[in-house]
Amino acid sequence: MIRALAFDVFGTVVDWRSSVIGELVDFGARRGVNADWAQMADDWRAGYVPAMDRVRRGELPWTRLDDLHRARLVELLTAAGIDAPDAEIDDLNRAWHRLDPWPDSVAGLTRLKRRFTITTLSNGNVSLLTNMAKRAGLPWDCVLSAEIFRHYKPDREAYLGCAQILDIAPDELMLVAAHPGDLRAARDAGLQTAFVFRPAEHGPDRTLRRPDPAEFDVSADDFLDLADQLDA
Repeated sequence: MIRALAFDVFGTVVDWRSSVIGELVDFGARRGVNADWAQMADDWRAGYVPAMDRVRRGELPWTRLDDLHRARLVELLTAAGIDAPDAEIDDLNRAWHRLDPWPDSVAGLTRLKRRFTITTLSNGNVSLLTNMAKRAGLPWDCVLSAEIFRHYKPDREAYLGCAQILDIAPDELMLVAAHPGDLRAARDAGLQTAFVFRPAEHGPDRTLRRPDPAEFDVSADDFLDLADQLDA
């Protein structure tokens, strides 16, 4: 029996790439500079896993995702020869707080919330996820983050910590994500899993392969389809 749904956020609930590209384009217009903003968005996101791995190896202390994002942003701006004051860099870094949801996200979450407790389970820090939800109208029952557990996904502690905080057994919690690796780690920790296909996450030039539906408990086209399958 599923009692709660925990959602990956970046790429699963929100369209991070288009949102970040838009913020970078606006930044460039304000500064009067040109760059390959789509490539910079991809490079910014690509720095996320290596930065988390530095924390895991003990090269960095526990660090919020906001701070990992900012350090990578400074590297990218420096490499592009773009100078900006700290306050403007801080604001640009908060682009990750202002991501737009996929078209089905709010309606699908609203339906799912009627039957299940719904929460984030993201590597984003709590303030980031809270600000994002406020702006985008995401109707979470609660906001849980790797920051609470001091373990980034796919560490086992993040999945089990989510179940523990919600006071349910791991197999009463379903992780919803667009990323098979996240779901496999959750499954190995004893959670149920729902794959949601987001073929546009990485833009029109990257074709994503849909995994075998039999690999997960549920495979859905979007959140409305997920709600249908879960009788919400």
